[in-house]
Amino acid sequence: MTQAILKAGVVGAGVFGGYHAKKYVELPGVDLVAVFDIDLARAKALAEPLGATAHDDMAAFLAAVDVVTVATPAVHHARAALAALKAGKPVYCEKPLAVTPQDADALVAAAMKAGVFLACGHQERVVFQAMGLLDIPEQPLRLEAVRRGTPSDRNLDVSVVLDLMIHDIDLALALCAADPIAVEGEGAITRSESLAHSPSLDWVKTEATFANGFTAVFDASRVAEARERTMKVVYPSGEVEIDFLARTFRNTTPFPLIEDFTDTPAGKDPLGASVAGFLAAVRGESPRPVVTGEEAARALDLALAVEQAAGG
Repeated sequence: MTQAILKAGVVGAGVFGGYHAKKYVELPGVDLVAVFDIDLARAKALAEPLGATAHDDMAAFLAAVDVVTVATPAVHHARAALAALKAGKPVYCEKPLAVTPQDADALVAAAMKAGVFLACGHQERVVFQAMGLLDIPEQPLRLEAVRRGTPSDRNLDVSVVLDLMIHDIDLALALCAADPIAVEGEGAITRSESLAHSPSLDWVKTEATFANGFTAVFDASRVAEARERTMKVVYPSGEVEIDFLARTFRNTTPFPLIEDFTDTPAGKDPLGASVAGFLAAVRGESPRPVVTGEEAARALDLALAVEQAAGG
């Protein structure tokens, strides 16, 4: 029996909404049928070239779809995702899942009550899986992550922690089985109020200590002179150093990693693989999406602790 084609909708017609809309057009077993944005003209500009219908009414949008991607500015994630979950729609939400722990918990509870999947777009987890890093059978001792970007007017509704660092926070939590117990950090606000209505941290360096002794050092900036995305993971048996921009790594552990991971479907298209994982879970072909709502809420908790430690 042929499984029905899933009808997908995207909330948010900005840059990331465009990325997600095009993934639904490209992936098998799913059709992009609707785009929602409070600006109907903007929704039409994204939807119509892709053969979808534009909406500025959430109820009508939700009635038209089977699955929903939320790709609005981060401060609006929770409201849109909660509306979809309460309507019984599985949700793929861009990171961060929410901007408060209360909202994140409400989303996880709503998904559980509705019996539907809640996934979050921490796509770097796909890269880790493609490399085989999540299969190393040792707990790491230390992680050092650097994630720097050049100045941009995008994503200024949240701090650099929720914008950039949260990728590395999710990866650290994926590698370490223990919970964080202490966070120390420093940060700075360099933007003026003309760029952001509520200026927030643009540079943060922090160290998190976990219950099993694992230490994670995160360094993130969105006002750097050049982009940089690196990570070093120290194990009892060796080290793995990753350059996310060059998409290369150096491995001195005895555990083999996948050298040609960039040639795999997931390595070539992490976003596509992440969305495909969500759809596979919805169809019952996979027990879970790549990153669950519960995992995203855990990453948010640590991110907010980092903000507080850094003076945000």
